[in-house]
Amino acid sequence: MKPLETCTVGIVGLGLMGGAIALALRGEGIISAAGRILAYDRNDDTLTSAQAQGIIDEGMKDPKSMLGCCDLVFLCLSPRALLGFMESQMPAFQAGALITDIAGIKGTIVAAMERTLRDDLDFIPGHPMAGSELGGLAHAKSCRFHGKNYILTPLKRNKPENLAFLKTLIYRMGFARITETTAQDHDRKIAFTSQLCHVIAAALIDCEADAAITRFGGGSFEDLTRIAMLNAPMWTELFIENQEELLRRIEQFEGSLDTLKSLIASGARSELETRLHAVRERRAAMA
Repeated sequence: MKPLETCTVGIVGLGLMGGAIALALRGEGIISAAGRILAYDRNDDTLTSAQAQGIIDEGMKDPKSMLGCCDLVFLCLSPRALLGFMESQMPAFQAGALITDIAGIKGTIVAAMERTLRDDLDFIPGHPMAGSELGGLAHAKSCRFHGKNYILTPLKRNKPENLAFLKTLIYRMGFARITETTAQDHDRKIAFTSQLCHVIAAALIDCEADAAITRFGGGSFEDLTRIAMLNAPMWTELFIENQEELLRRIEQFEGSLDTLKSLIASGARSELETRLHAVRERRAAMA
């Protein structure tokens, strides 16, 4: 790879995360005047706006013309869109390019890339654990990376120097911790820390029709339901694509909820207090 500062970086999909990545590359001074930030998006207005704001150097209406000159490419797409894009655009990538993604599940992506990736390309699957309930480029500035986690699920064929290069970039973008794991472990754990949380938030809102209930909120309700302002098509895809792991986590949660419900219903004050103490200690132990 070329020196990071002089790379030409391409971003496919200039929504919330694509825009946040471009802002980090520009705002942290990672890409110098000798490098370029290019973007492809199906929305011409998005590209025009990003270029006018100086977020990117150039918006490209044809992905082929962009991919052919990029040293590094971020695919900011949903899992299915990503796989479709790679299938149709694989010949267009510059030889030796490093490719990464931000998709919220990894099993299907890793399996597909192990089978179909060109020999002269390097694809390192990634998942930045950052985001916002507000979508689109207009809200990219609200998507903060500093202090956040980043997960990588490398392929067996990844070049060590490219993995080191990407890790350096991730840290320079502001992320505090990188975890390397398998695609299977990623999907199992993300079903709990992300997908289950969105299911719970959605269920909380789904079970209450009183729009004025927020007048009785003191922070707990707001904290628990912020993520219910979700992108329905994207989260539907993530839930279904990872349904086996997510359903297992939902059942696990239902078991705990049923236990608490039973203790409350029976007035088992001592047992309930003991369990809540244990919950507090377990949460405190989670680093």
